[in-house]
Amino acid sequence: MVELSNGAKIEYDWSAISQKEFRLLLENETDKEAKDIFLKTFDAISRNFDEMIRTLFGGGNGELRLLPGADILETGVEISVKRPGKKHQKLYLLSGGEKSLVGIALVFSMLRINPSPFYILDEVDAALDDYNVERLKTLIEKNKDMAQFIVITHNKLMMEGADILYGITQSMGISMVMAVELEKYAVS
Repeated sequence: MVELSNGAKIEYDWSAISQKEFRLLLENETDKEAKDIFLKTFDAISRNFDEMIRTLFGGGNGELRLLPGADILETGVEISVKRPGKKHQKLYLLSGGEKSLVGIALVFSMLRINPSPFYILDEVDAALDDYNVERLKTLIEKNKDMAQFIVITHNKLMMEGADILYGITQSMGISMVMAVELEKYAVS
């Protein structure tokens, strides 16, 4: 008897099959289980993605679709977004800022399924205007209990949302790291 990670048990007459048949049988069962897990996870991420698009774009919807292919574990994913008042568009037709928001939506969609202890967001806000930086800042603030966010930025609005701000300064040719806990200097 073989027990799979999902608890299913498969019983075989081991004396009746060869090693090669056993290996093929095991590969098929593993593939089936991997596909089931992938589809469940993909569906959950897809639902979250739609919600994140609505949050970051102030409406509309987002869709993740598996491209047609023989094997879902090897196929691609198509991303399309419908912004408020616009038609569905493929990712390559969006502006730089809109592409950034879509990428952010995808990361936060996955975060909700299986959060990592921390995320490093490097210049993720570079293509965003001030309005969308505020939306991103709010999204990070809402999710900071799930994970720690390390944001590398030059944007003053994004820096305002930090708990601790690290900067690199140079004095007499020597670089130094400076940390400032913004809460200590907050104006009440």
